[in-house]
Amino acid sequence: MTTLTSLETLHETARRIRRHIVEMTHAAQSGHPGGSLSAVEILTALYFGGVLRHDPARPDWPERDRFVLSKGHATPVLYATLAEAGYFEAALLSSFRRLDSPLQGHVVRGRPAGVEMSGGALGMGLSFCLGQALAARIDGASWRCYCLLGDGELNEGQNWEAAMAAAHFELDRVTAVVDRNRFQNDGPEAEIMRMDPLADKWRAFGWHVIEIADGHDVRQVIAALEEAKGVSGRPQVVIAPTHKGKGVSFMEENPAGWHGKGPSDEQLAQALRELGFGGGAADNGSAP
Repeated sequence: MTTLTSLETLHETARRIRRHIVEMTHAAQSGHPGGSLSAVEILTALYFGGVLRHDPARPDWPERDRFVLSKGHATPVLYATLAEAGYFEAALLSSFRRLDSPLQGHVVRGRPAGVEMSGGALGMGLSFCLGQALAARIDGASWRCYCLLGDGELNEGQNWEAAMAAAHFELDRVTAVVDRNRFQNDGPEAEIMRMDPLADKWRAFGWHVIEIADGHDVRQVIAALEEAKGVSGRPQVVIAPTHKGKGVSFMEENPAGWHGKGPSDEQLAQALRELGFGGGAADNGSAP
């Protein structure tokens, strides 16, 4: 099953996902809100924009497309998306990071339903997608594997080994998306390990590269992912410029400071107002 919704509905879905993210990390007083908020439109496009072939009623459907969260600490955006898509009740989100909850701080395959890979240590997701794609080829299956990478995660050499192998084996059912928010745990990417020229690096490894102007424009993300589907003989990568903490002003202003902590009561109230909840400004239907 593929869900296709109107642009207005996509914007509203993204807004609700952002609300879940700030509420979850506030309740846990931990988690990774900044890098989750930067990826909201990417997951909205995949799960609600007619891109990902999936069925919440059948999470183990053999013909489903696979989504792999390689930046495996950004679980709030994935859990919030899965809840909005109907994989489980949204009330479960309040148990984020609690003992015995299926919603742990790093992804665990099958907990909850819809999570395809266990992760947390960075740099493994793309290799995992390659293994899945090779297995699908042997089985004669038609499904695709989508992998969300953080740009800071690209410091890990395993990603480039995977990139080389994907092109060598002509795995054209693998699509990577780089959440290009330019910040990581220790600060700005440019100061820690410069990635530019990022697109040229992927091209040199034999990938079809799609660069978009704004990773928070869900229309651009959907168009890029649809273009990727039409590419034969090469894996594809979408480079999506984003803002860490998107939609919450104090997180956007201090992206490195919001890599891994939850907002206070006062900060939560401010974030909800800025997102159009909790007595804030009326929502006009546009994306944050």
